[in-house]
Amino acid sequence: MSKVYRAYDRELGRTVCLKILDKLKTKKFEERFVGLKKPHEGEICAALKHENVVRTFEAGVTEDGSPCLVMEWVDGLGLNYLIETRSPQLNGNRIYYLGQLCDALQYMHDNKWLHRDLCPRNVMVDKDGVLKLIDFGLTIPYTPEFCRGGNRTGTPDILAPEILKRKDTDHRVDLFALGVTAYEVFTSQLPWERSPSSEETFRRRLNQPPRVAKDLNPKLDDRLSDILLKSISREPADRYPSAKAFKDTLLKLEKQDY
Repeated sequence: MSKVYRAYDRELGRTVCLKILDKLKTKKFEERFVGLKKPHEGEICAALKHENVVRTFEAGVTEDGSPCLVMEWVDGLGLNYLIETRSPQLNGNRIYYLGQLCDALQYMHDNKWLHRDLCPRNVMVDKDGVLKLIDFGLTIPYTPEFCRGGNRTGTPDILAPEILKRKDTDHRVDLFALGVTAYEVFTSQLPWERSPSSEETFRRRLNQPPRVAKDLNPKLDDRLSDILLKSISREPADRYPSAKAFKDTLLKLEKQDY
C-alpha cells in the first residue's frame, strides 16, 4: 500500500524516511470503516510515542493527493532479513529483541490501538540493537466497533484463527502474531508450513496442530518450546494474556542467550 524512500530534511538537517501511500488502496481500506470515523494512518502514527515504535515527524499529502508521512530513518535491518539469512546478529539477542517488541506492543494496547499486522517485515533493528515496530497501515482503534468480525486484512502468515473464522476480535490477535514472530525468531520457520494457496494455509492453521518448535531447532529447551506453542494457541483464552506476560515468561527462562 506504500512506497518508502530515504530522504533528507533540509530544514532540520537530518535523514528521514518518506512514506508515500497508495491513495487508491488506502481509500479502499478506509472504506471498510465507513461511519466509524477511523483515524488516518498519519493521525495514528503521530499519536504513537515510544522508544520501540518508529517516530513520525509529519503527515501530509503529495502534489497528486497521495497521503505521505515523514518518519524517523532507522539505520538498521529488518527482522525478516535477520531471520531469513540466519544472521549472527540474532545470536544471544533473541530474547532481548523480543522483549523490546513486547514493550512496543504493550504500549499500543495500553493506548487502545491494535497493530493488526505485526510480523518480522514490520520490525526493524537499528545498528545499536534498538528494535522499532513500523507500518501502521492496518492499525485500528481498540474499541468494540472496530473489532467486529469480518476484517481479514493482513499478512496471511500471522492471521489468528478467530480472524480467519470472521469472529469478533481483541488484542489477542496481535498476541498470536507476536507468537508467530517469536516462533520464527527461534526456528527461522513458520509454525505451519506454507501452502501455495492462502486458503489451504488457513485450513491447516484451523485444523492442524503447529509444528513443535524444538523439532525444528533442537537447541531449544523444552520450556521455551512449550512457551512458543502456548503463544500461538488456537483459542485466544489459551494464549498469554498480554505482551507483558509473554515477555515476563521469556525473562524467567534459565537460558537467556539464545
